[in-house]
Amino acid sequence: MLSAVPLTRDLVLVGGGHAHALVLRSWGMDPLPGVRVTVINPGPTAPYTGMLPGHVAGHYGRDELEIDLGKLCRHAGARLILGRAEAIDRAARQVRVAGRGPVGYDVASIDVGITAQMDVPGFADHAVGAKPLDVYAARWRAFLERVEGGAVAPEVVVIGGGVAGCELSMAMAHALRDRGALPEVTVIEAGQHVSGLGDRARSHVLSAMRGLGVTLRTGVQVARIEADRVVLGDGSSVPARFCVGAAGAFAHGWIFGTDLPQRDGFIKVGPDLGVMGDDRLFAVGDCAEMDRAPRPRAGVFAVRAAPVLHGNLRAALGAGRRRAFRPQKHYLKLISLGGQSAVAEKFGLAVSAPWMWRWKDRIDRAFMDRLGALPSMPPPRVRGPVAQGVAEALTDKPLCGGCGAKVDGAVLGGALAGIAQSGNDVVTGPGDDAAILRQPNGGFQVISTDHLRGFIEDPHMMARIAAVHALGDVWAMGATPQAVLSSIVLPQMTVQMQARTLAEITQATQEVMAEVGAQLVGGHTTMGAELTLGFTVTGLRDDMPLTQGGAQAGDLLILTRPVGSGVLLAADMARQADGRDLAAALAVMARPQHREAKVLARVAHAMTDVTGFGLAGHLAAMARASGLDVEIWGDRVPYFAGAQALSGAGVASSLMAANRVNAPVSGRADPLLFDPQTAGGLLAAVPEPLAEATLVALAAQGCDGHLIGRLWSGAGALRVT
Repeated sequence: MLSAVPLTRDLVLVGGGHAHALVLRSWGMDPLPGVRVTVINPGPTAPYTGMLPGHVAGHYGRDELEIDLGKLCRHAGARLILGRAEAIDRAARQVRVAGRGPVGYDVASIDVGITAQMDVPGFADHAVGAKPLDVYAARWRAFLERVEGGAVAPEVVVIGGGVAGCELSMAMAHALRDRGALPEVTVIEAGQHVSGLGDRARSHVLSAMRGLGVTLRTGVQVARIEADRVVLGDGSSVPARFCVGAAGAFAHGWIFGTDLPQRDGFIKVGPDLGVMGDDRLFAVGDCAEMDRAPRPRAGVFAVRAAPVLHGNLRAALGAGRRRAFRPQKHYLKLISLGGQSAVAEKFGLAVSAPWMWRWKDRIDRAFMDRLGALPSMPPPRVRGPVAQGVAEALTDKPLCGGCGAKVDGAVLGGALAGIAQSGNDVVTGPGDDAAILRQPNGGFQVISTDHLRGFIEDPHMMARIAAVHALGDVWAMGATPQAVLSSIVLPQMTVQMQARTLAEITQATQEVMAEVGAQLVGGHTTMGAELTLGFTVTGLRDDMPLTQGGAQAGDLLILTRPVGSGVLLAADMARQADGRDLAAALAVMARPQHREAKVLARVAHAMTDVTGFGLAGHLAAMARASGLDVEIWGDRVPYFAGAQALSGAGVASSLMAANRVNAPVSGRADPLLFDPQTAGGLLAAVPEPLAEATLVALAAQGCDGHLIGRLWSGAGALRVT
């Protein structure tokens, strides 16, 4: 009997702005049953605006600046789609995302911020907008490294003399001085004075700018931007090796192309933050404009709006009543002055002192702590009498998804031991990556099946990874993928949500199959307790397919992908994985390996793919089948970013303990050798004389290859050196 609440509504949050981040935090603490939450954002993190000047100045590291949307989405039970929204079809209730199909919604909210990209000749080629923040911050870090290395002069121009432009100019001047450079920082303002501040605060800011050697030029226009200078309207120029646009806020271009009610690209919203005339759509933050109570574009309003947005989203989904957001008329401005000092302004009063920076620092860190130190939400406890062994089982690690949910290899081997041996057209059966069938007119067909318990909430990404994972068995045999049948279990959901979900799964599957030359020919779909995706795959090869048992003494081992995906997925379940590390690993897992397989199939004596039993387990299978020992070069094994740190902290997949028992290794074995992999790399035994040329051939195809060990005469032992 299904116990989970059926899914009935899709809530889509477009953008990872501050308000949406706070909504995700609140949602995780009090989710609305029946709602599937989706977040669409270009990257797995979002920078916090309040700490950007401090990061630019060097007071904060990158990790301190960025909000980890991956952890927030895991906390909220939401799926994170990495991509840029490029259109909204309100009639069809769909958000179009670059690089993938549309994402359907019942209720949606937009919090995509603004851009500072300017319509000035040469800006796109030789300058960067202060917003989006992540792009600017990355470009600044790269420039700072070049200055420190002596590759470029420390010449900086900021276009725009408002609060943001002045604050960033001081931060950049401080950072350059701190690196031993003598900065030449110039702020260019079209108006006659620094805007956005009262007289007292302006005086403090100008004094700090002079102290850092920042030049302010007012009443001038920018004519064009060149590679090494900014040309002004009067014909003069300012040297610039790094140019930043901070002259005002501009709406994202894609919003102009929608039918949303807007003013200059800023979405008009009512008192409840709902888009004017649309009771299913909301907008918040800098991309929105309150029609009756316009306010400056400042992060404080987005933060204050978050609780109201959270409640009104729930109301739009059927729980509660909407309420109005009433932004304050006056708000505190805290402006960094380059070093660890700041000026505060409110009600026309201004105070400047180092303790003001410490106050700002506490406020900013407290905000980030709210989004980083997420409250633990333990699973419901089993109450009442239980059978013997239940208590012990519940103390074990939670069941992992992907190949980490695989049955213990020893148990599986016992179950397969009674299967009849091959015969007639079946050349080989259980024991290898795929069964081999003899074709009537010559040649061979391989067939295999695989399915994965869902480990991320995104059906599109899950389908890509599951397809690549299943195809690995065909590639490991040196065969060319032919046909694919899908096996899909959807969580219980409404007919409309079934259609949306299946459309995403089908599109992702067809993308992979088109890339590798195979065809999706059908399948079977049911509903159940959770998302599970599987594929039965066939492949063709003219001569006898590769097996695990063909390796020869002296062969070198080539691995095409890092290991450690299992520990990253386990950490994600526990909200311990860094969102950037997880996103990078998922991108690798979703990438087909047909090019790697084509290169390796020409030269390999034996091949397999590294999946649930870990690198050690699959090496052991090849060693036993070939009657050889394996020497693993421990310092040559590649690992996904973040995996070793998590493993060292005690994070492990639920299958790792069994993998250790089933594939004993002598020497100092990294625990990640036993980590179950999903859509893992191909592992090939290649003749030593051909190994280097094979690595070159892989690189020529844009593929990775790592020499990780050697095979010797023996009886199946594994040793790390």
